[in-house]
Amino acid sequence: MRKNYLLTPGPTPLPPEVCQALSRPIIHHRTPQFQAVLKEANEGLKYVFQTASDVFILASSGTGAMEAAVTNLLSAGDTALTIQAGKFGERWTELCRAYGIDAQVLDVEWGKAVSVREVEKKLKNNPRIKAVFATLCETSTGVVTDIEALGRIIKDTAAVLVVDAISGLGAINLESDAWSCDVVVSGSQKGLMLPPGLGFISVSPKAFRLIGASRSPRYYFDLRLAKKALDKTDTPFTPAITLVIALNESLKMLKEEGLQNVFLRHKKMAEATRSAMAALRLKLFAPSAPSDVVTAVCVPGAIDGEKLVKTMRDTYGVTIAGGQEELKGKVFRIAHMGYIEEFDIIACISCLEKVLHEAGYKFELGAGVRAAEEVFLK
Repeated sequence: MRKNYLLTPGPTPLPPEVCQALSRPIIHHRTPQFQAVLKEANEGLKYVFQTASDVFILASSGTGAMEAAVTNLLSAGDTALTIQAGKFGERWTELCRAYGIDAQVLDVEWGKAVSVREVEKKLKNNPRIKAVFATLCETSTGVVTDIEALGRIIKDTAAVLVVDAISGLGAINLESDAWSCDVVVSGSQKGLMLPPGLGFISVSPKAFRLIGASRSPRYYFDLRLAKKALDKTDTPFTPAITLVIALNESLKMLKEEGLQNVFLRHKKMAEATRSAMAALRLKLFAPSAPSDVVTAVCVPGAIDGEKLVKTMRDTYGVTIAGGQEELKGKVFRIAHMGYIEEFDIIACISCLEKVLHEAGYKFELGAGVRAAEEVFLK
């Protein structure tokens, strides 16, 4: 028998309360019973998004919510600024170009955070920019973006700030209203501790004015229809009923813990992970702006990075993530988001030490585990 551990940046482990909710008999969605569930879910999402604006629930992955943001805000021929600092920043560019939008790309070296001054310069030089697309946590590199600073420079312009918070929401701080985020998108399978299948999108009054003017073709992801339905505590199309019911359980857990405590828990797990990597003489891929939801670590030169991830998963049952695109085989990523606590981190580091040792990497056995425990004992 082997116990499996999941420490990937999505999907993340499911709490027992969520599993139990998923096993309940299904109910019909056009009923007062489901309306009560939907109302509770929307109130809980506003708490996690830290917004007074509407939050729409989509039966899709987070990428569906990203596409909804693009198709509802902009029209073919419009200009947008997309910040590319990794694989998921590139997705904003790909989505914009799929709909004929002129995506002005701000390329950022992978492993670095975007310069707010560069964004400000782009906006001043091109007043036609209608939207700035950013990523809260770039999971391909482990970098966090200073969304608050971006909000300060964008709020007084004609442009809207659109944030991909798919891997950060419910794990690290994002104050949608206070930071002037006009649109925030997220997904269910990360910090919200659910299976994949739900997308979320919050929309500010400023963003809704753009939605009203957009000429982009849309149907399933038409947020005008979603708004009409939500005003009646309903959905325009069949929702993912069971997932919405389970969503209320995860939101209840986040409320009971308190958002600030949730953020502190993730911060501590991130610090323990980074401390362990330092003790093992492993370099972080993004040392200057590391995220508290996932840690990207450089694979030592003599080690096969893909084999390391495969061995941890297939031999020992500890699943972490490898590198993506140009980082394939060069980094591995340990996620510490959602339903994960300190002993999951300890087990992961212990397994990593074992596999590194077997591969011939030289270090003091137990050094990483000890370093992590020292952080947890503070």
